[in-house]
Amino acid sequence: MALPGVYDMFNERWCKQTVWIYSDPHFGDKELAAGMPNRPSDAEQVKRINARVGRKDTLIILGDVGDVEFAKQLRGYKVLICGNHDAGKTNYAEAFDEIYTGALIIGEKLILSHEPVDIPWLFNIHGHDHSGKTGRKNHLNVCSDVIDYDPINLNQIMKTGLLSRTESIHRLTIDEATERKKKRGGKKIAKTSSKVSS
Repeated sequence: MALPGVYDMFNERWCKQTVWIYSDPHFGDKELAAGMPNRPSDAEQVKRINARVGRKDTLIILGDVGDVEFAKQLRGYKVLICGNHDAGKTNYAEAFDEIYTGALIIGEKLILSHEPVDIPWLFNIHGHDHSGKTGRKNHLNVCSDVIDYDPINLNQIMKTGLLSRTESIHRLTIDEATERKKKRGGKKIAKTSSKVSS
């Protein structure tokens, strides 16, 4: 059940069954709910998430959880990457098995974050953007409003070759060095040696 392209340490902890990913439930956020009349209730979101996530699965939430009481009702081994609306790591410790306060690189080419980040050698899975109109290369927005409130099966999307479009840092470094050399005219500095005559 290992996720291709993910470091062994995360595969060992997370990949007992299926890994699901979701962002921005905003549980208990009445202001957000008022501005989005078609948004499901907090209880309905929990129900929809739990309809997919099994008890032995892993659920990764990419921030903006909101009311921890709803998060406690979610199934699975739960991982949180805090978002801009999350009120500190300790407030979520009773609901999550792992908590990260910033972006997390989980593979040579893969980063999980709340807000979108642009790093040319990493594919970014994120939330935060409720419109879904990022228009960014190498990004997947899993904000609840964008994915119709159904968690995304990370196992399935990783098997599609999601990371194949992302250049490795090694390839980019080589290409940049080659480009710099071209700009300098490709000239090599010849080493001169002198013979010592006796």
